[in-house]
Amino acid sequence: MIPLSHVQRFLLTVTVFLLVLAACSSQQSEPAESPQSGRAPVLPEEVIGNEAERRQTVIWDLSSGPIANPEQWNPLARDGRRDKGLHQSMIEPLFILNYESGVIEPWLGERMTANDDQDSWTLKLRDGVTWSDGEAFDADDVVFTVNLVLENPDLELDFFAGFTSWVERVEKVDDLTVVFHLVGPNPRFQLDFFSVKVWGSFDVMPEHIWRDKDPYTFTNYDPEQGWPVFTGPYKLESFTDQTTIYVRDDNWWGAKTGFRPLPQPKRLIWSSFDIGDDALAVTQHLDSIGNSPLETFEAVKAARPNLITWLDGVPFAWMDPCSRLLTVNTMVPPWDDKDMRWAINAVIDRDALVQDAYDSTTIVSRHFFPAYPPLERYVQLLEQEGLYDEYPLMQRDPARAEQIIESKGWQKGTDGYYEQDGERLSFTIYAHEASPEMRRAGEQIAGWLEAIGVQSEMIPLSETDWVAHKTTGDFDGIIDWDACGSINEPWASMDRYHNRWVKPIDEPVSNYNNQGRWDNAAYSAIVDEMAALPLGDPAIDDLFVEAMAIWLDELPFIPLVQDKQLISFDTTYWQGWPTATNNYVHPPSWWQSAHIIIHHLEPTEQSAGR
Repeated sequence: MIPLSHVQRFLLTVTVFLLVLAACSSQQSEPAESPQSGRAPVLPEEVIGNEAERRQTVIWDLSSGPIANPEQWNPLARDGRRDKGLHQSMIEPLFILNYESGVIEPWLGERMTANDDQDSWTLKLRDGVTWSDGEAFDADDVVFTVNLVLENPDLELDFFAGFTSWVERVEKVDDLTVVFHLVGPNPRFQLDFFSVKVWGSFDVMPEHIWRDKDPYTFTNYDPEQGWPVFTGPYKLESFTDQTTIYVRDDNWWGAKTGFRPLPQPKRLIWSSFDIGDDALAVTQHLDSIGNSPLETFEAVKAARPNLITWLDGVPFAWMDPCSRLLTVNTMVPPWDDKDMRWAINAVIDRDALVQDAYDSTTIVSRHFFPAYPPLERYVQLLEQEGLYDEYPLMQRDPARAEQIIESKGWQKGTDGYYEQDGERLSFTIYAHEASPEMRRAGEQIAGWLEAIGVQSEMIPLSETDWVAHKTTGDFDGIIDWDACGSINEPWASMDRYHNRWVKPIDEPVSNYNNQGRWDNAAYSAIVDEMAALPLGDPAIDDLFVEAMAIWLDELPFIPLVQDKQLISFDTTYWQGWPTATNNYVHPPSWWQSAHIIIHHLEPTEQSAGR
């Protein structure tokens, strides 16, 4: 294992913080309102109707909803879906940051080290790794994939789009050694791009399959040739737009080399569902259930006593690193005016969002960072410098919102709505339809805007449409989590709003990076200055405060609340799930770190008999 002392110290603190939060919380619930439909997972009868098969199968929920293009197995495509089990069971990362131990655990990579200037990083690959078709996984694959994304800047890298702005060139030293030559010092290079810091990582593609393909049109799917090909311990068996099934590859390289034994589940299934009013029916076959409303969880728990959660009691949930925001499109009038964005902020009652959208299961956000102790230190700097007095982010003042709007020439008509030059002032909010909290938050904010005379509504969108509207700039406001990135230091989330990401509306930007198209050169220059400093450098503090003064003045996006994930696992068939007391890894099953979870699962019946 590779120690990362500053992360380790932080994560131990986070564990204590979460336990204290659990002890102090008095409720754990989510909006009583749930999705209208009650679509159950579509599961094969030969599994759920056969007890022997069922005991060899783990069934996970696909919490982001149905798959718009199920034949797309190219993870670099804009309509690619990694969360359907693809990067949990087939695409293995180079390393995994374990939130609970603070260690960057080696996987396909053995180690990664920087030179003294931290502008060159050497990656040593694990010996004996093979692709599922038997070809060797080696330095040629790494170099090929890096060059592929450098030469094709419009490929979808999600959280890892910044990778292309850092790498000047990549060099193969030998079959197991690769050197990354960077454009400047970057002490976070391994942590940010190769360690599943949040959700996933920069993934390597097999050169022998991809080298003659157009990465924009290649679907990576051909069952006759055994595609998709990756290194993981499972292969694709079948799929629909709702359900994807993987079967264990008993020739997996990890078992052959002694890296890890074969995982015990022989089959993995991911299936989307809507809870609706029939929670018991639609969740009855699931071993893993993603974020659920408390009311739903309690109803299911009453009928399924083997259901467990991260915390064994209120609030049950795990604190997610991706706080929730309202991103405003800074290229769309009149919301391109910073004062009008402050008017939106002035109507928001964050305490009401916590109480009504989250039923008091979370806390308000004073910043766009997750409320983890190392980052809270930076937020406290803003308080000490008086920035929250100068920019009252947390203050609800609808009368002030009206004053701002009227100062811009808008006047209320006889219908109670603001208008100017025959145009009604309107603000439409998009939210992810699979998230009850995000939908409800959007509805509340729209209601508060309506109350002061701004025509507003919340429109729920599918995963595909939500991402499409975000990336093309086709929105007024959107509820998202796109400041996600910083865990123990401020730069990663701040860099998401660098002006290098800005593109004209209708020209897609990379998902998660500056969706609101905020173009501020002074802020971006400070972020660049921070990038070259070592983690923990005292100079970061002053730069952070300087950058945040610009951000608060402009307010291109609005922090709302922290996010919690009430994830539950059923121990009827499988045990070894992560919990706060069995905290070998953090629990999100849609992250690429789920590889660790899968390798810890054991059949309950078999274990009980030992």
